[in-house]
Order: sequence, then C-alpha cells, then structure tokens
Amino acid sequence: MNSIQTHAPTPLLGGLSPQAFMRRVWQRRPLLVRQAWPGVQPPLSRTELFALAAREGVESRLVLREVGAERANRTGRTDRTDGPGPAADAWRVRHGPFSRRALPALSRPAWTLLVQGLDLHVGAAHEMLAPFRFVPAARLDDLMVSWASSGGGVGPHADSYDVFLLQVQGRRRWRVAPPDPQAAFVEGLPVKILRRFEPVHDWVLEPGDMLYLPPLWGHDGVAEGGDCMTCSVGFRAPSGPDLARELLQRLADEAGDVALEGTAPLYVDASQVATANPGAVPPALQRFAARALAQTLRDPLAVPRTLGETLSEPKAQVWFEPGRPLPAGVAVRLDARTRMLYDERHVFINGESYRAAGRDAQLLRRLADTRALGADDVARLGTDALGCLCQWAEAGWLHAVAKEVLR
Repeated sequence: MNSIQTHAPTPLLGGLSPQAFMRRVWQRRPLLVRQAWPGVQPPLSRTELFALAAREGVESRLVLREVGAERANRTGRTDRTDGPGPAADAWRVRHGPFSRRALPALSRPAWTLLVQGLDLHVGAAHEMLAPFRFVPAARLDDLMVSWASSGGGVGPHADSYDVFLLQVQGRRRWRVAPPDPQAAFVEGLPVKILRRFEPVHDWVLEPGDMLYLPPLWGHDGVAEGGDCMTCSVGFRAPSGPDLARELLQRLADEAGDVALEGTAPLYVDASQVATANPGAVPPALQRFAARALAQTLRDPLAVPRTLGETLSEPKAQVWFEPGRPLPAGVAVRLDARTRMLYDERHVFINGESYRAAGRDAQLLRRLADTRALGADDVARLGTDALGCLCQWAEAGWLHAVAKEVLR
C-alpha cells in the first residue's frame, strides 16, 4: 500500500527519480534503459498467452508479414512498387479469439500475436503496472503483450501514446525515428505503416531492458531469434477534438435525459411573422440554441464531472461479475478492471461520479491512489461512503481481502 517514492532514483528509469524523469524526459525524447527491470519474468507463458487469445472478451490480433521477395516467389509477381521494406511486403491482420490451430506454427517466421488489456485478465500483468503509477492513472490505457516469431513485428508506425516497451523474453530490435509533421501511411494495407521512416536510433533490447517513447515518435520493432515477448505499458494522449467529442456526447446524453422528463423549455416563436424567405434560419432560433448550450455548460462542475466520468469509463469489452456483500472489519482492494479517479469535488469509479468531502474524500482518494484500503480506514468511513463501498463490492468493482494481504 506504499505510495510511489517520486523523488527516489530507480533502476526502472535509468537512475532517474520519477520526478526527474517527468521533468527531463516525459513527452520530450526517447529513453533506453538497460536492465531497467533485472530478472524480469513474463507475466504468463507462451502457452498461457495462446490460451488467453482463444477466450471471448479478450482483445487479440494476429499480424502476419510476408516479405516482398517471398511473396514474389510464391505468386510469381510483384504487385507493389514501393521498393524493399515493410511497404513492399504483404500484410495480413486477423482479430481473435483464436484457437491454437488458427495460429501459425512456431517455426513460421514473421508473425505476431498481440493481446490488449493483459492487466485486466492476468494478475501478474496487473502488478507490473505498479512501478509506473507515478504517471496519472487518468492517462493509463493498458498493458499490451506482443509475442513474435523470428522477424515478427507490425511495421514502422507512430502512436498517440506515451509507451514503455519492456522486453520480458527473447530479443527485439527497435529502430526509432523523430515525429514527422507530414507523416502519412501507406495506402491499401491492413496495418498503419509509415510511408516515410528515417530512424535515428537502432537498439536491440534483451530481457530486462526498456525503451520509453513519447507520442508520435516512429518506431519499428522486429523480433530477433523468435520466442520474443514484449510488454507495452501505454498512456493515451487524446487529441483536443477527440476529447471534446467524448465530453459533449456525455453532456448531450444528460441533456437528453432532462428532455425526456418533459421539464425542459421548448422553443417559442409566437412573435414570428410570415416570411418570404423560408430558407433563412430565424435569429431567434439561433439565440435559443446558444442559450441551450450555455445552460448545459453553466454549471462550473459540469466539465470536471463529465471529464472524470469519461476518463474512468472501462473499455467496452470489460464487464464485472456480481460480487459479494462486504463483511464488517475487512480491508478492500479494487478489482483489476476498475478505474477509479478523483478531483477536488468528486470521486469517479467506472464511469460514475460521487460527491465527497472531508475525511470520506481523503480516504476514498487514498483508495484511488493505492487501489486498496486497510480495515482501519474502512471502519473510519461515514455511513454514506461505506454504503458506496458496499454497493461497489456487490457490483464486483472491489473485493474484501485479509489484512495480511495488504502488508
């Protein structure tokens, strides 16, 4: 339950403290850290990963690459004129679930299995997120794992993510290029491959090594020697328009609920005169629309509340099994799938918002920060806050745990 020591140097960040890393490196430049995680072990075996990819509700993709020369030998023709490299290769992408027979043979080169949200399904993967909690949880997307045979990869690409690429098994070569203001993708491919990719770094990572990349830096990771497993801890960096669209959609849904109640004022134009220009939008209707929008945003807490609800919304494929009532005198821990955040006035959990103040707010914020709350702290909660914990437990959002587990 200890909080992150933000001022203490750590091998994970190459001897930098989290504070120094965020000040000098975060969103500024790549950072390669040799033996960031000495002795790291994969969060699951290859066999377990393949079995997980066969399950419904697990987001997985299979990426196969056939280099241009192999394709020409097989088909007797060359369809692309991009020259050698990923753009000239044949790419295929399939989405899971996959039975083991649906996956290529281990000996087949140049294929990759990607499983998103591994932290939602595997406890060891969820625990691997703990050292990265010096980054606000509002930015966390997930931990993705990539298994690749020799030569496997997804081609040179750029993401709108901050990402930590941790090598946990085998070796992978990473070539890295700075952001390209005119970045464009090769058309007609099922993967987003950069049309122009001019790397300035070329590194081979071995187990325990880690590479941090800011958003929009081009990168191409290729497995060397096969049986290669890389864990990617991604932090989403939404664009302004994308975030505005999500917030406005949620605000619109709330406004729609008010309209259904029949209490919202209707547009009135009893003073409208007969018009010879029916195509013109009446100025009064324009003013009415402007007032309606202003009314929606008049509450100073509307945007902060909606933002917290949006950021704490679980992914679409996430669901919770009903839980058990919360016994008295127990500690609690958030479910791995639960997203919990807070601001000055609210606590947010799985897309819902609650007002909190005083000691209850302090304790619930501790639950959001550490993802657990000791039995003594649970006992200090007020009646309403304790009632929320009980509801969350029955919804499967948190679970009772023994005191010893939190030590």
